[in-house]
Amino acid sequence: MGLMCNFTGMEIRNLYEPFALELRETDNYIAREHKKTFFEMVFILEGTGVQIINQNKLPYAPNKLFLIFPEDSHGFEVQETTKFFFIRFNDSYLRTQGKEWIKKMEFIFHVHNHLPGCILKNVTDKPLIRSLVEALNREVINNNANHDEVITQLINTIITVAARNITLQDSVPASGPSSNTSMSLVTYVQEHIYQPENLKAEKIAAHFNISPTYISEYFRKHSGENLQQYIINYKLKLMETRLLYTDMRINEIADEFGFTDESHLNRIFKKYKDLSPTAFRKQRAIAE
Repeated sequence: MGLMCNFTGMEIRNLYEPFALELRETDNYIAREHKKTFFEMVFILEGTGVQIINQNKLPYAPNKLFLIFPEDSHGFEVQETTKFFFIRFNDSYLRTQGKEWIKKMEFIFHVHNHLPGCILKNVTDKPLIRSLVEALNREVINNNANHDEVITQLINTIITVAARNITLQDSVPASGPSSNTSMSLVTYVQEHIYQPENLKAEKIAAHFNISPTYISEYFRKHSGENLQQYIINYKLKLMETRLLYTDMRINEIADEFGFTDESHLNRIFKKYKDLSPTAFRKQRAIAE
């Protein structure tokens, strides 16, 4: 599948299958910035150059892993012959996965809080990802028995390691808030979204050594959103994923996200979405 075309204006690209893999080696890959309708992970096997993402230029080198969202405008400028390995996903890939894996995907692909650049913060994970990517490439070439199952397991392992590294991007301060604390607060909420006890203001404040009376104001000051409102909005986004990509019953979703019961979830969902969860699921099913 060709990646780069010299179209006038911003190119839009589509992916017509749940996921796709591609190894590309080139020494003159000067790409126009473009947008996609799918998610993409790019691992650098060899070579150096520059990644352009949303008008920001970032250097790349071997063992770098980049995460690109559909709304990102991006491209590459090759300086030394480069081997890129592309892993591309549609939202429909969620439909084929279990609930625990969906949670990992949500953490990576539904939350845009991490900074551009390589997402591998754990040095020992770089050779691990490299070995997984090389194994993926061998499976694509050899097409041995249980080919699809092996590829799926390798991709899921890469996703798991990526999720682990995203949680490492923001270190928790030893005492008092710092310039990184607001980002760490967001990460904390995302990691504990299924644990209501850990989302109480007192618990969060104690974790970050911030006064309980100041925690919500601090979060709003640095994120532009009330802490509890952020928690509700994030839950709603994840509930949409459940409704669209799983067969979970409404009472099961309510229990998973810590609502008192199904009617409690219905009231909150309808308040913000103007539809009941059941109506939302049916509407989107008809649209598709």
